[in-house]
Formats: sequence, C-alpha cells, structure tokens
Amino acid sequence: MEQLPHVVQPDTYELKKDIELKGKWNSDFFKNDYPIVLELGCGKGEYSVALAERYPEKNFIGIDIKGNRMWVGASNSHNKELKNIAFLRIRIENIIKCFDENEVSEIWITFPDPQIKRRRTNKRLTHPEFLKRYTHFLKEDGIINLKTDSAFLYGFTLGIIEGEGHELLDCTNDLYGVHQLRENIDIKTHYEKLFLDKGTPITYTKFRLKY
Repeated sequence: MEQLPHVVQPDTYELKKDIELKGKWNSDFFKNDYPIVLELGCGKGEYSVALAERYPEKNFIGIDIKGNRMWVGASNSHNKELKNIAFLRIRIENIIKCFDENEVSEIWITFPDPQIKRRRTNKRLTHPEFLKRYTHFLKEDGIINLKTDSAFLYGFTLGIIEGEGHELLDCTNDLYGVHQLRENIDIKTHYEKLFLDKGTPITYTKFRLKY
C-alpha cells in the first residue's frame, strides 16, 4: 500500500487533528476542480474503480479501514493508470478530519455491515450521528446512495430519512426485480454478486440530507 502514490494512510497521530489534505483534495491531490465522490466502506474498491473509468470528469475516493481489501482496488486502478481516483484508509468515524465544508458532491455506501445488534446501532453508516458527520463536508445539494442486501438496514434508513425530514429521491427493495433504468446501478461488487447468486434481493436508496 505504501508503494502506491494514490493511497493515503493517516496514522493515529495525524488523526488527532485534521489531515493536511482536508480542503485541498482538488488543489493538492487531484490537481483539478472536478466534483469529488466518496465510496464509504469501499472494500475491494470495485465501485470506485468502475466509476472512475466511467466518469473521467469526476474524482473518486474509496474509504475503508481494511488494507488487504483496499489493496485490490488500489493496485487495479494503479495498473489502469487512472488519475481520478484515490484510496483513504481510515475509520469512517474520523471522516470529518479528512474533508472540508462543501468539498464532496456525492456519497456511495455499498454493502456496509448492517450492524444489526442494538448495541451497534450508532455504527450503522446511515445512523443520524453519521449523517450529521456527512453534513460537515457534503454539499447541500449532494446525493447519498445506499446499496445493501440487508432489508433491515434498508428499512432502518428509510425510517431515518422520514423521521429526520431528509429528502428521499428514490428507493426500491428489489433493485434487479423491477425494470427501471437507474444510473450506475449496473456496477456490481464482489459481495453483491455473491448475494445475487444466493437469490438475495438488493435494495437501493437515494436521498439528500436536510441542512
């Protein structure tokens, strides 16, 4: 990972304060003014890499804490010589130390751990505490996309959106069971393919945060 120029791995000391790239991803890292899109819990980075190939006019950052998985996407994108992608190895709890106000245009959350146990509620990436973190750097018209095989997390997220007054733009409890064209939904992660092979319905939610 340390050999790859587009992988950023702040250490514990650096994360005690804001990282140097906060507010400077466009100017200092990508060296352009393209919109920035995050993939939270990116795993092997399939979504980030596929989107970076599809949209050269946007910048993509895959975020995860598990380096062995992230290395797959990081090395793949490096071999493809993609210049509009980065990987950030942090716990998502530290995300506001890495991005500044209005720095991000869109978020993808792809097959996160649903954290079903009650004591893990605030670890869900669509929990109000996380949504509040996202408001620190996501533009007011920014979009959040959630793809998950978990009917539980899908229902939980819809409840949060309604309860907190966020703007629901689109949702389905069976993404591939309906004939409706949705942008970028055709990209499938390793885990998504496994779920589909088992016949598990994939859910999708798209929404904007209330500021």
